[in-house]
Amino acid sequence: MNRLVCRKCGGAYPLDDVRWKCDCGSFLDIEFEFSLDKERLWNRKRTLWRYREALPINRDENIITLHEGFTPLLESTIDGKKYVTKLEQLFPTGSFKDRGASVLVSKAKELGVTRVVEDSSGNAGCAIAAYSARAGIACDIFVPEKTSPGKLAQIQMYGAELKQIAGSREDTARAALEAAEGCFYASHVWSPFFFQGTKTFAFEVWEQLGFSVPDALIIPTGHGTLFIGAYLGFTDLLSQDLIPKLPKFIAVQPEGCAPIYEMFNQKLRKVPHIGPGETMAEGIRIAEPLRANQILDILAETKGEVIIVSDREIEASLFEICANGLYVEPTSAAAVAGFRKYKSAGQETIVVPLTGHGLKSTEKFLQLLRGSAKRPH
Repeated sequence: MNRLVCRKCGGAYPLDDVRWKCDCGSFLDIEFEFSLDKERLWNRKRTLWRYREALPINRDENIITLHEGFTPLLESTIDGKKYVTKLEQLFPTGSFKDRGASVLVSKAKELGVTRVVEDSSGNAGCAIAAYSARAGIACDIFVPEKTSPGKLAQIQMYGAELKQIAGSREDTARAALEAAEGCFYASHVWSPFFFQGTKTFAFEVWEQLGFSVPDALIIPTGHGTLFIGAYLGFTDLLSQDLIPKLPKFIAVQPEGCAPIYEMFNQKLRKVPHIGPGETMAEGIRIAEPLRANQILDILAETKGEVIIVSDREIEASLFEICANGLYVEPTSAAAVAGFRKYKSAGQETIVVPLTGHGLKSTEKFLQLLRGSAKRPH
């Protein structure tokens, strides 16, 4: 049955209902039936829409696309350990968030939406602004006032109305929630259609590894849009007997803001009250992740773990990645820093996504370079 469902109260709604939350106030997920035949993939365009059957858009004419997806896999080595990098920074707007934005904005168009609102630390706002522009949908993007200038410029160049909010990332979310009372909330956290887009990450990894499943995924995790999406994708593949098992899911959080790490280690089911401390990985500086328990459930089911990394470790990994020709933002480097601390069980195939492009963090990198020049070598 195709429907929107609430895991908290059991509520269910039609898949084409114009809503972004349950009547009980909780977020919604999607139950969607489809059949994916790998033999039909060979002659299709190398975009995420090659998995068309698995994406809950009714009519092709509503698809909003910039030919995003099918980002390369690259074998890499760091500290003598091998891993597979997925180059998600190569999306049209410079981050993996284009996966979710393409599907979510396509659904908004299908529902006849004319204006959307979104809140973001930057990358999701860029993606929703770009795809809304492509769809001809008006767009308001709420961001924290300390968001990287490069992301602010990008959002505005797409024609979106930028709303900079004083205070924390959570203050920004609250401002957007208030605005969403009278507007369609194109949220990368609340909307289940966004996760239907990010699940294509799993489909691509499966196909690019020769229709096989990796042993582990190491993913930078704030709200968990890629973490949860990848889980949904591999679960879809498992349910259709296209893979024999799920990979182990490993979340990476920054030392300055690690609520999932605290919940995982203290066996909590309620997000602890922590201050959103400073970290260079602004994309995962999330003190109050909405879907925290969903992330914990995935960790439990896949026998995963949470790795915490310091800014010093992120910075070291960032310089190492860039020295190998890949220009990424600090949140991407957090995932690689997590891999460096991961204790492998042996000859494992480990996939690490590089989630965002370095051009989004130019000012931050100039500061790092000035600091590096002053340090003894």
